[in-house]
Amino acid sequence: MNHPSSDPPSERLKLVLAYDGRPFSGWQSEPNGNGVQDHLRVALRAVSNRDLAVVGSGRTDAGVHALGQVAHVDVPPGRYDPDTWRRALNAHLPATIRILRCRLVPATFHAQHAVKRKSYLYRLWLEDTLHPLEIGRAWHFPWPITLAALIPGAERLAGTHDFAAFAANRGQPEISTVRTLYRVRVRRAGWLLTLHFEGNGFLYRMVRL
Repeated sequence: MNHPSSDPPSERLKLVLAYDGRPFSGWQSEPNGNGVQDHLRVALRAVSNRDLAVVGSGRTDAGVHALGQVAHVDVPPGRYDPDTWRRALNAHLPATIRILRCRLVPATFHAQHAVKRKSYLYRLWLEDTLHPLEIGRAWHFPWPITLAALIPGAERLAGTHDFAAFAANRGQPEISTVRTLYRVRVRRAGWLLTLHFEGNGFLYRMVRL
């Protein structure tokens, strides 16, 4: 005998977000209510009058920015079109969090499980004085760097390797410490040095500074 589901009907939205991470405790919901996830829930409550769960593709630490983080949320069906959801939620979010894109996806889509690639971008300012427009956007590193050694050394990390030696112990065993880095790129433009890592996944603190 089939029993009707007790869950209310819903439709799933895929969100692509950007945020300036400086004011926040990271992505994950925190007791102080200052995770990016917390602010999204507050905005969703204001727009839908419901407590809705938001699932992110991954977690960022306190102060870390995001250029295109993916999340999903199940919302009441037929209430708004995706772009109206986007505009309504942005109206209730802090100015430092913005939903860039929003679209309907199948109920089988899962922001965390659907991840194919992740990327980290680090920006280092090498001049002895940090430019004021780079505060909070670049790490001030006014010490000598031997780029002739750094660039080929970093690029050798590309490929599939066991990165156990690069990761911190999170207190729980990893199923596998093998990861694939599709791209490792080091570039300098003036006083700005950028390090870009793109892979199929990262171990805990594998590339985080």
